[in-house]
Amino acid sequence: MGALAPWHWVVIIVVIFLLFGGRLLPRLGKSFGQSLTGVKKGLKEGTEQFKAAVADEPEAKKPATSGPASVEAPPTESVPKDL
Repeated sequence: MGALAPWHWVVIIVVIFLLFGGRLLPRLGKSFGQSLTGVKKGLKEGTEQFKAAVADEPEAKKPATSGPASVEAPPTESVPKDL
């Protein structure tokens, strides 16, 4: 019940066409495409800046990536049996 049937999409497209007209729709599509391009470019630049910032961190702050840390077992105390 929650999903839109194909005829719902047809009605939505017709209403949008009637509201905006035939001349405005190509401009809206072009604008939408340019905004998506801008978002992708921003994400790429942000990723590059993040990688550069991580590469510039001092070695002491970087987490160890050589493998799992070895955990030593706690020392066991000998308990006398006569208690």
